[in-house]
Amino acid sequence: MKKFAAILMLSLAMASMAPAAFAQETKIGYVDLARVFDEYLKTKDFDKSLEQKGSSKQAERDKMVNEVKKLRDEAELLSAKAKDEKQVAIDEKIKVLQDFDRNTRDALRKERDVMVRDILKEIEAVIQSYGKSQGYSFIFNDRVLVYKSESNDLTPQVIKTLNDAYSKKK
Repeated sequence: MKKFAAILMLSLAMASMAPAAFAQETKIGYVDLARVFDEYLKTKDFDKSLEQKGSSKQAERDKMVNEVKKLRDEAELLSAKAKDEKQVAIDEKIKVLQDFDRNTRDALRKERDVMVRDILKEIEAVIQSYGKSQGYSFIFNDRVLVYKSESNDLTPQVIKTLNDAYSKKK
C-alpha cells in the first residue's frame, strides 16, 4: 500500500509540474498584419509609384476626353450630314477612351495584386524567421484573437526588421 501511495504521490507531483513546464516552454506572440503592411516602407514606396503611374494615366485620359469634347464642339457647327460623319469619329474616340480606361484599371489592379502578394510573402518570411530566432512556439494574426496582452505584441519588432532590411537594399 505504501508503494501505491508513493506512486500516486509521484504521479500527482509530475502532473502538477507539467502545466508549469509547458507554460515555460511555450512562447506566444501576435502580429497586427494590417499595421505591418501599412507601415512597411516598401508598401509606402510602392503606393507612391502606383499613384504616379495613375496620375500619368489620368493625364493621358484627360487628353483623350479633351479631344472628344473638341470634336463635339466642332460637330455643333456642321451641317446634318457632316455632323453624322463627325459623330462616327466621336464614337470611335469614345470607344478608344473606354478601352483605355478598362485596360489601365486592369493593369494597375494586377500590378497592385502582384505587389501585395510579394509584400505579404516577405512579411510572413520575416515573422517566421523572427519567431524561430526568438524561440516562439506560436505567432498569431491579431485579428483572430479574442483577448491579447500588449506584452505579446510583436508588431513593432516585425516592422523594424522589415524596414531595416528594406532600407539596406535601397
